[in-house]
Amino acid sequence: MLKKIPVVIFLAAIILAAQTPQIKFTEYDLPNGLHVILHQDNSTPIVATTITYHVGSKNEDPKRTGFAHFFEHLMFEGSENIKRGQIDSLIQNAGGQLNASTSFDETNYFLLLPSNQLELALWIESERLLHAKIDSVGVETQRSVIKEERRQSIDNRPYGTIFEKTFATAFTKHPYRWTPIGSFQYIDQATIEEFRDFYRTFYVPQNAVLCIAGDIDIENSKKLVDKYFLEIPKSKKAIPRPNVVEPRRTKEVRDTVYDKVQLPAVIQAYHIPAQGTADYYAINMLTTLLSTGQSSRFYKALIDEKQSAIQVGSIPLSLEDPGLFISYAFAGAGKNAAENEAAMDSEIKRVQTELISDDEFEKIRNMVEKNFISEKSKVLGIAQSLATYYLFYKNTGLINTELDLFMKVTKEDIRRVAKEYLTPDNRIVLYYLPQKSKKN
Repeated sequence: MLKKIPVVIFLAAIILAAQTPQIKFTEYDLPNGLHVILHQDNSTPIVATTITYHVGSKNEDPKRTGFAHFFEHLMFEGSENIKRGQIDSLIQNAGGQLNASTSFDETNYFLLLPSNQLELALWIESERLLHAKIDSVGVETQRSVIKEERRQSIDNRPYGTIFEKTFATAFTKHPYRWTPIGSFQYIDQATIEEFRDFYRTFYVPQNAVLCIAGDIDIENSKKLVDKYFLEIPKSKKAIPRPNVVEPRRTKEVRDTVYDKVQLPAVIQAYHIPAQGTADYYAINMLTTLLSTGQSSRFYKALIDEKQSAIQVGSIPLSLEDPGLFISYAFAGAGKNAAENEAAMDSEIKRVQTELISDDEFEKIRNMVEKNFISEKSKVLGIAQSLATYYLFYKNTGLINTELDLFMKVTKEDIRRVAKEYLTPDNRIVLYYLPQKSKKN
């Protein structure tokens, strides 16, 4: 006997299909190993150019952490043919935007420009790939910039060390145990030749994905790519990849950090599988259930009902290698970390023992659909997604099919991953407490 499909779900599927047209793209490799992805969308006269290098903080020498992030800054210094500091002005004068980011696994640069400026973008990126300016002036300038960035974002900010402390406690062997911001000590100790060696090792064509999305002509774009990238030589140097496997956690680890904070906080971090695995999608749905929006379970329990927290959340940091599911709660005035931890544990226990309702399940599916569509609604988001799908999955077409993987997640899957991964013996727990509460 055929099961009846609820009318609401059927209509939602039709609407979703109408909202998510297939994203067409062309991809190929240059002889030097550079992977190129082109997506044509002539609806607005804008073009996004991204180049993503498969290098992040996990590729660093443990005694030289911070190199990947350092290069995110250093690559804006200029090149043999671009004067120091001119990259910013070239893009801004052309009416564009630019930025970059570094993670554990990748470094990404983007240029967003009027579509008649595509050649400018490709020239700049080819210059940075072929002969970026790595000299003592640029290195010393960026040493100072990065030190100040660390002071402002981590060392002098309340709760600023949470991310760093969480990963340092959760990982004992894997290079995820340090974060992309790196260390003052190692950046200061590094020589100019060490920076140049890092550049020659990782900033090479076969370690990069070039993606162009927007108001372009495919064939003309191919000619421009050839003009600026075809003659860049392929590196003969092997690209090192870490193969360290973090030992399975079998016992909870707890620690207390006394910081310059006013309110107590609790952070729980559970080890989870790598991105792209089947459980990765269920864990993302679980995150939506627990902490996305004011109707989420953490929000309703800790903020609305118990009024024990002023901020709650969970983040599934699924990375190229197995990552962390981080939950947190910042206590309200007169409240403490322990009662928030107990409330979070109670909500997790409820997910582990009870199937969520049909209404709740449909709500989180709708949220996931909406977020997925939103991320792919602009050319920059499309360009970055295409690069990510190729770089980490070697399946660029996932941009059109990954939503199906989220939609295949069942209520039983959500309960199963909660039971399997959100267990005390698979986590670390940190309390952030005001320094004045520390007993001498």
